[in-house]
Amino acid sequence: MGKTIRTDTVRELFEAILTLENIDECFDFFEDVCTVNEVTSIAQRFAVAKMLKENKTYIEVANKTGASTATISRVNRSLNYGNDGYDMVLARMNKNK
Repeated sequence: MGKTIRTDTVRELFEAILTLENIDECFDFFEDVCTVNEVTSIAQRFAVAKMLKENKTYIEVANKTGASTATISRVNRSLNYGNDGYDMVLARMNKNK
């Protein structure tokens, strides 16, 4: 069996994240919990996903985000074969606009 994020420790982290009430609290929490590189890497992958959903090419995505083709490919694989997490969040964000 492969690694899973579905552990009690990760569940507790996600429960903590769900208590955050606004962007400033998110900034404060994630600055304490993560390094700047960790947060910016996650943000970059999210930006890549948004651009791929807009049918941007790998070259356009790489030029705009600075992501490597390996990162873009990994995100694209998640979009195509993952748990639809990106799709769920992007749809909710679009609905709230």
